[in-house]
Amino acid sequence: MGKKVTVVGAGFYGSTTALRLAEYDIFETVVLTDIVEGKPEGLALDMGQSRPIEGFETKIVGQTTGPNGEGYEAIAGSDVVVITAGLPRKPGMSRMDLLEVNGKIVRQVAENVAKHAPNAVVIVVSNPLDEMTALAQLATGFPKERVIGQAGILDSARFTTFVADTLNVPVRSVKTLTLGSHGDTMVPVPSQSTVDGKPLSEVLPADKIDELVTRTRNGGAEVVNLLKTGSAYYAPSAAAARMAKAVAEDTGAVMPVCAWVDGEYGISGVYLGVQAEIGAGGIKRVVETPLTDGELAALKEAAEAVRAKQADVANL
Repeated sequence: MGKKVTVVGAGFYGSTTALRLAEYDIFETVVLTDIVEGKPEGLALDMGQSRPIEGFETKIVGQTTGPNGEGYEAIAGSDVVVITAGLPRKPGMSRMDLLEVNGKIVRQVAENVAKHAPNAVVIVVSNPLDEMTALAQLATGFPKERVIGQAGILDSARFTTFVADTLNVPVRSVKTLTLGSHGDTMVPVPSQSTVDGKPLSEVLPADKIDELVTRTRNGGAEVVNLLKTGSAYYAPSAAAARMAKAVAEDTGAVMPVCAWVDGEYGISGVYLGVQAEIGAGGIKRVVETPLTDGELAALKEAAEAVRAKQADVANL
């Protein structure tokens, strides 16, 4: 115990992540911050009152923050900081439509994190994900392995769910993988996907796999279009919380995340969705997954698309 985790942003995503982290009962303190006065305090009070019912001891602290960094002292000493701050998508919006407005928010948050929690591992979930992860690293000045983005776990979970539902099998019998970007250049990896240990291509026809790949790529938009007033948060928060848990417990779990790639797959100098070993210092190493020629070409294409956009964030 004694570990501390902060979630910045008390919207649906942030508050759900904070509650999941508290219910793990592996942290001494979960801090939830927001710029809406009283909101994080109210949510923290409410969550804290669930402790006797759910049987966990983690203290949950809410803190309103101000435009000039007021209130950020509450995050001091955090081992992990999850940044969910920013606007969610509305129907018809792409993740890239959020670049400028969320860029300003993420930069300000990242600078305050660097000031008050200089040893934290930062997990970014604000959209557009790959670009905001790059921006958070620039703004904190942290070593690249300590700033990671949440995307691949969520996208793989969506892919897994769609395969399991299509075949009417338990989700635990399905393993899938998505790499690349969190968006249009997402690279689902059917060659590394299995059902009960059998290759996906043996249990589903190629056209059906393509259909599920497309649905996975548009998985977030599908939810946004149905909700109309926000974006997904139950599955995304589960993914971010699992990453924070791997960092806090130094598990070395291998997960698909947005990580700095420097030479792996012949790709260098870009944040990209890859599999990586996660532990106390963030990324321990990028794990190179065997890919088909087509999948590798798609990953390189994703890297170049993301690289072009990540160059823009330096000025936000």
